Amino acid sequence: MKMNTKASTLSPTLVFLIFLHLSWVSSRNIISNNSGENGLTFDLIHRDSPLSPFYNPSNTPSIRLRNAFQRSFSRASFFKKNSFATNNTIQSDIFPIPGEYLMKISIGTPPVEILAIADTGSDLTWTQCEPCINCFQQSTPLFDSNKSSTYKTVGCNAEECASITSSCVGGNICEYQMSYGDQSHTIGDLAFEKFTLPCTSGNNVDIPNVVFGCGHDNGGTFNNYTSGIIGLGGGAISIINQLDNEINGKFSYCLIPIALDSSISNVTSHINFGSSAIVFGPNVVSTPLIKMDPSTFYYLNLEGVSVGNMMVEFKSSKTGSSYAAVDGQGNIIIDSGTTLTLLPNNFYTNLVSTLVNMINATKKDDPSGTFGLCYESEGGIIDAPKIVAHFTDADLELSPSSMFAQVEEGLVCLTIVPAEDIAIFGNLAQANFLIGYDLVANKVSFLPTDCTKY
Repeated sequence: MKMNTKASTLSPTLVFLIFLHLSWVSSRNIISNNSGENGLTFDLIHRDSPLSPFYNPSNTPSIRLRNAFQRSFSRASFFKKNSFATNNTIQSDIFPIPGEYLMKISIGTPPVEILAIADTGSDLTWTQCEPCINCFQQSTPLFDSNKSSTYKTVGCNAEECASITSSCVGGNICEYQMSYGDQSHTIGDLAFEKFTLPCTSGNNVDIPNVVFGCGHDNGGTFNNYTSGIIGLGGGAISIINQLDNEINGKFSYCLIPIALDSSISNVTSHINFGSSAIVFGPNVVSTPLIKMDPSTFYYLNLEGVSVGNMMVEFKSSKTGSSYAAVDGQGNIIIDSGTTLTLLPNNFYTNLVSTLVNMINATKKDDPSGTFGLCYESEGGIIDAPKIVAHFTDADLELSPSSMFAQVEEGLVCLTIVPAEDIAIFGNLAQANFLIGYDLVANKVSFLPTDCTKY
């Protein structure tokens, strides 16, 4: 591993602000409001979209949905306490094969395009790099930092190095080490580099001196269609917090439930930063964002779920569990990378019992044994009661098509499943909401939105 001493003489913030001014003058896709914040919007590509390299046109919506559900169960294991960092490793929570949403970005000068997993449950952004000691097969060329004029390794005494599990190599190069719950891993140099992001207008935005991992030793269950991860978590080294001065801690996304509808081929989900991420309007509801350890994950407080006129009170996991709420707060993780919604066993049982009493349809067992509550349905729809998730200060009416999905012909199942010691508000439940995160005000806002038209 090597050290490249090329560096800008200007601070990252000053360079960024100069760039923003020049970009505005040349009418590039940087939007400023009266407060001076900057707004950016980018595409999020669902892994089952025709725009994704993972897309299999022979798969039916039911097959895509089944596959996404299986990934949810695997991903949940990465949020458990025994998946967290030890003294020797830093654990990530992302399910590495292959993630639900992808982003195209370019790194370096000249820019090299990569396709990476966009994940609100991970902090460090990384990609495979030359020279590669041990890398998983990748369909596109690896990033070669020797060919970039803007690459610079992070020193061992730098604040960025101290924020992750690392060691010092080559005299003064910060080497990060990250392992995953399935024994996958990435090891490499922590570095600064210019990132180029493609805005939805077709123009590009350059962001200098982004801290990322240049992975020289990567292995396990990663897929060759992607080359790494874009970390959108709440930790110090995530992209969100690295750009805090520019975006003021704001980002939002609008997710299309593309796994449910194969006809959606010419639209994508979107992710916004800065002023473009502000969620406003008369129908917006907001709930506190609870800060907990680890800071990577975004915690909310779920007070209960109502079915029709019946309220099922939510209670945190058993005392001493990995995710027991602190003072009754922060009992569920909102996660874009998990398709299903996972709830603790006792609460799930009470919720299902309430649903069964209110649904007039023929119950049917799921042949795969995946789902606990299924019904016969000729058109993929049942007459389900209104389901509302009650977060602190925010009531969300959940779409019937998101709560009961057709998993095979003539069979619809509840997309909420039981889990031990963990609760996750998944992306099916989040679909067709514009969801805004404000890490300064510590809140998450929801606005019902047709994300195919957003």
